[in-house]
Amino acid sequence: MFITLEGPDGSGKTKQIQPLANFLKENGFTVFTAREPGGTSIGDQVRTILMNLENTSMRQRTETLLFCAARAQLVEEVIRPHLDRGEVVLLDRYADSTMAYQGYGHQNDLTLIRNLLDFATGGLKPDLTLLLDLDPEVGLRRRQVGGDEWNRLDAYQLQYHQRVRHGYLQMAAAEPARWRVVDASQPPDMVQSRIQGVLLLYLSNLS
Repeated sequence: MFITLEGPDGSGKTKQIQPLANFLKENGFTVFTAREPGGTSIGDQVRTILMNLENTSMRQRTETLLFCAARAQLVEEVIRPHLDRGEVVLLDRYADSTMAYQGYGHQNDLTLIRNLLDFATGGLKPDLTLLLDLDPEVGLRRRQVGGDEWNRLDAYQLQYHQRVRHGYLQMAAAEPARWRVVDASQPPDMVQSRIQGVLLLYLSNLS
C-alpha cells in the first residue's frame, strides 16, 4: 500500500508522518517512510540545490525538472522495491506536490506537467493521499516562528501559495476515491487522531 501526505507549507506533514507510521506498525504493518525531494543519495543532493535560498536565479522549468529527477530516482531505487516486498510506503510529498506547486502555483500547463510526472514515476500512483489543508498565511507563519527549515519555495509570494492550496483542493475534488482532506488548523494531536480515523475507515473498506 502506497500512502502519501500532501499539503501547503506549514501544514504539519513532516510532524505527522512518524506518529502515523507508528500507528500502522502497531496494527501489524511493515512501514517504510521517506520524504520528497530526497530519500536517496542523489535525491538529497538535488534537494540541496532546490531548497537553497541563494538559488534565486533558478527558472521554473529547471525547478520542475529537478523535482521530477529526484522523484524518478526515489521511485526506482526505493518505493517500488519496498512495495514489491509487501510493505506500506508512507511518503511526505509525491507527484501531487509538483502538480500543486509547479503546475498550479507557477500557472504552468497542467497537461504538460501531468505527462512529465507520468514519465518520472513510471505511472506509479498512491493508493491513498491525505491532504492536510491549511490557510497559506497560517502555514507560512507557523514555519517562520517554529524554527523549521525556511527554503527557497517558502519565500515565494503569498499569492503563489494561495494558488498551491487551490490546486490541492481542485485535485482532491477531482479524484475523491484517492484523496482525503484533513483540517490541519487543529492541534497536532487532533490532526493525528483524524488521520488515523480516516485510515482505519479506508482499511476497513478494503477488507
